Amino acid sequence: MADDRIEMGMIGLGRMGGNMVKRLAQRGHTIVAWTRTRATVELAMKDGAIGAESIEDLVQRLKPPRNVWVMIPSGKPTDETIMKLRDLLQEGDLVIDGGNSNWNDSKRHAQELAEKGIHFMDCGTSGGVWGLKVGYSLMIGGEKEDFQRMEPIYRDLAPEDGYGHMGPAGAGHFVKMVHNGIEYGMLAAYGEGFEILHASEYKLDLLDVTRVWLHGSVVRSWLLELAELAFQAEGIDLEKIRGYVEDSGEGRWTVQAAIDESVPAPIITLSLLMRFASRQDDSYSAKVIAALRNQFGGHKITETTQAK
Repeated sequence: MADDRIEMGMIGLGRMGGNMVKRLAQRGHTIVAWTRTRATVELAMKDGAIGAESIEDLVQRLKPPRNVWVMIPSGKPTDETIMKLRDLLQEGDLVIDGGNSNWNDSKRHAQELAEKGIHFMDCGTSGGVWGLKVGYSLMIGGEKEDFQRMEPIYRDLAPEDGYGHMGPAGAGHFVKMVHNGIEYGMLAAYGEGFEILHASEYKLDLLDVTRVWLHGSVVRSWLLELAELAFQAEGIDLEKIRGYVEDSGEGRWTVQAAIDESVPAPIITLSLLMRFASRQDDSYSAKVIAALRNQFGGHKITETTQAK
């Protein structure tokens, strides 16, 4: 409905931010978009956004109370952007961090912005490059009133029942952190299982195995659907993919949180350590994980030397 349409700025137009702008513009929201690369801003304009020349210009184009979504890499880039917004925004304005920030950083950002009367929400965002089509899972932290104020945005970004208010500032990113820790374990299990099948005496057609598992099996999942797409795209030997798997940081944070809370988490911990091992040995299970990460998140594949 027209009354539900919101004006919002979006800083960061990468794999997810750009698609989020497009999805929101398609649903009637007014989005002012900026990133460092002008050509990327112009692409967002073609998708229905209003292009800004700078962060200052973005803020000036928004009517108070302003809403600004930050969708950039965690750590220093997010810190610097939020501190710049702190100087530019006014009391009653709202900042949403939709990136993969550490939950402790989000608690600190909420406090720093609150000193000037600026509101803050942290939004753990999952969905990768598929979010434009199927929607994003949104895990949101902050004040309940701010959640209700921005709910039309969350509702239009997410599929049905795909968003929720997790608690106060930091809760959204904490839930997303654990979500990614679980993802590490699931990816590792699929990788190991497919390596056992691939190494067996039966010369199995893993694409056909995947098809069967996707129908009625207790291990069927979206990740398994993506495995099917990966095998179709790369072949079941994954010979062009080097078994090298990065970690985004959230797996490490999840393991640290488990240690801090004295919670045994051997599966997630070992899945993190196996990513470190992948950088030393070219294992087939790591190839599977690398292929799956490319399918769901558009994460870069490191190719083998023979593929170049």
